[in-house]
Amino acid sequence: MQLNPYLTFNGDCAEAFKFYEQTLGGKIEAIMNFAGSPAAEHVPGDWGDKVLHASMVIGDQRLMASDAPPGQYEKPQGVSVSISLKDPAKGEQIFNALAQNGKTTMPFQKTFWASGFGMCVDRFGIPWMVNCE
Repeated sequence: MQLNPYLTFNGDCAEAFKFYEQTLGGKIEAIMNFAGSPAAEHVPGDWGDKVLHASMVIGDQRLMASDAPPGQYEKPQGVSVSISLKDPAKGEQIFNALAQNGKTTMPFQKTFWASGFGMCVDRFGIPWMVNCE
């Protein structure tokens, strides 16, 4: 069994995925737009370039996402995407990139359980936790 985070965006999924690809060192494998798909009839005509489904590989993990159709987007609550790595310098670099133009809920710092840990909500509204063992 494999668990994969599936993120939902409010029309900016493509922008977010390009940012995550660069920030997290991922590789976008697929971005399918509403235009040309059977789902196109369920969204306004100007939503053709919005993301119906996207998939990215980061290391041996997969991150997936889409844009919620107009009126169906709900802000993420009660969940965070957690990143675990060993290098605190790399962790802080990733944290700072994710937190930029977003909101820091716990600054990246040493804790009793980690050499570095921080929590933020990025500029796309996605909550993140970065933990360095």
